[in-house]
Amino acid sequence: MRIQSTSEIPYEVYVNPAIYDREMEELFQGPVWHFLGFESALTQEHNYFTTEIAGLPIVVVKDHGTIRAFVNRCIHRGSLLCIAQTGRISEFSCVYHGWTYDLTGQLTGVAFERGIQGQGGMPEDFNKSEQHLRSLTVQNYHGVIFASFDAQIPDFETYVGPDIAAGIRRVLPRRPVLLGRTSQLIHSNWKIYVENNRDSYHASILHSFFTTFKLNRLTQSGGIVINAAGGSHISFSKRKQEVDDATYDAEQLRANKDDFGLKDPRALRFIDEFGDQISLQILTLFPLTVFHQINNSLCVRQVIPRGVDQVEVVWWYYGFEDDSAELQEARLMQINLVGPAGYISMEDGAVGGFVQRNSSYAEGAVGLLKMGGYDHLSSPSRVTEAAIRGFWKQYCDHLGETIV
Repeated sequence: MRIQSTSEIPYEVYVNPAIYDREMEELFQGPVWHFLGFESALTQEHNYFTTEIAGLPIVVVKDHGTIRAFVNRCIHRGSLLCIAQTGRISEFSCVYHGWTYDLTGQLTGVAFERGIQGQGGMPEDFNKSEQHLRSLTVQNYHGVIFASFDAQIPDFETYVGPDIAAGIRRVLPRRPVLLGRTSQLIHSNWKIYVENNRDSYHASILHSFFTTFKLNRLTQSGGIVINAAGGSHISFSKRKQEVDDATYDAEQLRANKDDFGLKDPRALRFIDEFGDQISLQILTLFPLTVFHQINNSLCVRQVIPRGVDQVEVVWWYYGFEDDSAELQEARLMQINLVGPAGYISMEDGAVGGFVQRNSSYAEGAVGLLKMGGYDHLSSPSRVTEAAIRGFWKQYCDHLGETIV
């Protein structure tokens, strides 16, 4: 693979299995932070939940106040250790051959380790103290648990930078609690989906619901913030500050419709809970995590690659323990805006498949990312693809690709 420029991306990157294998080894298991879940799921000692990182099963457990994460895999023959999504345990125990581990991941027991009646069993030089589950570096950031396979990775705030960290804290002013989850399988490469989340330019064209009900238009005040590494960004807009409503008429966009309404308009209501009039914030963390605020819908999108041409998105909707009844109702109503059948996000699942289908037959062709210029810098305009170019800059840095 050779990426010559962050503004011209070869379609090969979406369809080549060898590239996907490199990503699994060098990127996802490299010095990056991944979302795992919420601290509030671990209410008691020895609680656990299972999750994934790029298809690798992970178990997260609380032990004497410490949150730990391990690859959910017995070191003997590779079976899953924790099968249920949540539970409470005093030790890890493999159902396959009965090997056990304490909650620090240390191997503590091997069934029939010394055989039966002097026959069979493990070799004399086998030492349980040398055997351990594969552990991850864990950080609890304002009630959200992140992990990395790299023990030397910088702390989370250093990794994302001050502006992105502030954007996360903005939507995590208190300890988050899970309201529910949905999942969506999209028939595209994972990079097409994460590009889409960095593409503020498409949202008020593709998503007719957004513009019809004026939840998000490019003519509203807002901007783009991109971190120094390039791969993480914030796109935001202020719903009630329309700069030029006539622009959509002039462009004759299919999304410009004024003759629709909702029988129940509660999904459109916006409560300015953060006191800054920002009604939409899409925040991406390189490589696989997205935080969104759409009106009062708060969610973490966990992106899980499922091979070179499929990606699963798990939507973790959240609120706060002290939410008022009014906010609770708004969050639950506005879950309908996003997710697999959301009024807004259904189109994203479709267009990703459109791009994937054409990528397989585009040998030598490149996709153009030149809206807004050639840089990957923050901007007061959202008519730009700078955040996508920033993603490719950090992607190439991790995979050792030289950009000419």
